[in-house]
Amino acid sequence: MKAMILAAGRGTRMRPLTDHTPKPLLEAGGRSLIVHHIERLATAGIRELVINHAHLGEQIEHALGDGADLGVEIRYSPEAAALETGGGIRRALPLLGEAPFLVVNGDVWCDLDPGALHLAPGDLAQLALVDNPLHHPEGDFSLDDGRVRDGGAPRLTFTGIGLYHPALFAEQPEGAFRLAPLLRAAMADDRVGGLHHRGRWFDIGTPERLAALDALLRERS
Repeated sequence: MKAMILAAGRGTRMRPLTDHTPKPLLEAGGRSLIVHHIERLATAGIRELVINHAHLGEQIEHALGDGADLGVEIRYSPEAAALETGGGIRRALPLLGEAPFLVVNGDVWCDLDPGALHLAPGDLAQLALVDNPLHHPEGDFSLDDGRVRDGGAPRLTFTGIGLYHPALFAEQPEGAFRLAPLLRAAMADDRVGGLHHRGRWFDIGTPERLAALDALLRERS
């Protein structure tokens, strides 16, 4: 299996930290957010990676190179301007191949085992969901007997980690577009599975959350 790490966001809520450093290169526990992802993926046996980037993306390529030092193989999908989540994945499809692939938001941290995600026959996606954090109490989707629904209760929060079939994106024209409408259309056709992850998850949306993750990781070490 291949994996894609989404690293093209501007990270405006993290300013001034992201004025000169791309968000995935911000550090917690002595390592950058993106290296945490790479190490977890490699441990799970996922070593063929694609990383998209836009804002200060050359720093990401300089920091990671071809991935050999981290035991992985990295290919890059640069974007002159960020294409949003859906558009970024669509642009990278030639690098990802024809088999289902994992996608991880570069600005989250999660202790989920990537190998826990599996597509059921006929599904276009499986999403990892968590209990709603304080900063997102309304959640995103509901989970009913392993099926993700756009509606219903109780609602859970999408982690930004999902397993996707390339057919979810293949008919979309290139350009900037969001992922959520594609997922909601697939949910309406009952083609999206879900996993309720009950471990740790951080959405690194503010400097305060980055500091909280840093404190947790340093305490663990």
